Amino acid sequence: MGWGVVEEMDGVLRLVDCGVLTTPAELSQAERLLLLYNELHLLIEQYRPAAAAIEELFFGKNVNTALTVGQARGVVLLTLAQAGIPVYEYKPLQVKQALAGYGGADKRQMQEMVRLTLRLPAIPRPDDAADAVAVAICHTYAAPMIRRIEEGR
Repeated sequence: MGWGVVEEMDGVLRLVDCGVLTTPAELSQAERLLLLYNELHLLIEQYRPAAAAIEELFFGKNVNTALTVGQARGVVLLTLAQAGIPVYEYKPLQVKQALAGYGGADKRQMQEMVRLTLRLPAIPRPDDAADAVAVAICHTYAAPMIRRIEEGR
């Protein structure tokens, strides 16, 4: 699972950190989910995010992958809720539009837009980390409007 932390100061975005959480394949599914929970909990303690952004799931035909990712996603949502962190979800199309300006951007274009947006010398690696950073950037762009809508309620 990729993760990324960005911050905005005076209209300038900065990458704080990013990476991936991995679990050994030889562990049982329950052990892997527990490991994911524990690692995410440590990240929350370390970075103390004000909000979390997650990409909405989209799956074609692979039911097994959908179930496995869905279980991991449930652990992520639970961990964030326990920490009192608001969660915002974005469709892949929304992330592409926010960063590249159109929903048909491919992976390389998205990665390059992450690099350019954050003024990085290289694209974050691995790919899952770069994807997570893209979702974080998308939320950073959307957050001011979300705040205005929430304040208007």
